[in-house]
Amino acid sequence: MTLDACILTAKDFTILEVMRDRCLGTDDPLKPILDRKLGSATVMFREDVPVNVATLSSRVAFSVNGRDSDSRIISHDRMHSPVGLFLPITTARGLALMGLSEGQEFSLTNSDGETERVLLERVLYQPEAAKREKDAIAGMPAGMPQKPSLRVIQGSLQDSPCLVPVGRDGFDDPGPSAA
Repeated sequence: MTLDACILTAKDFTILEVMRDRCLGTDDPLKPILDRKLGSATVMFREDVPVNVATLSSRVAFSVNGRDSDSRIISHDRMHSPVGLFLPITTARGLALMGLSEGQEFSLTNSDGETERVLLERVLYQPEAAKREKDAIAGMPAGMPQKPSLRVIQGSLQDSPCLVPVGRDGFDDPGPSAA
């Protein structure tokens, strides 16, 4: 893979193409990043994207210029609540993370003219992988017991996600006796 190489789903690639087509000219700060992403992208079906690749709606842990790690959900556009949960691809950092694999870095020039190195440390949740997992569970033979479960996504903690069991009736509230 080249330094700028990225893996995009067909949907993500199309979204980036539309963003580039709607750029306000050569002065748009996202245009060089979009050109680099689209020029070096490997496009895959969402079923084939590796689990360690950041896609739209993925929760990722990343750092900028070696500072402390941060966790955000890569979103299509600005979200108004909750503040600090989303990182839209309409920002340079959000766009830089799109299509990166864990451990991959992307360098960009910010609005102050300084170079920033955005490192994707970990993909904590990827919707494409979750869909594959759900489809695999749905395809299990009827005789196998299927225990409902919830996945706790830890955010920027270094622990790996764990499964939390749900009661037989599909309800996980233990009631007032738990208080």
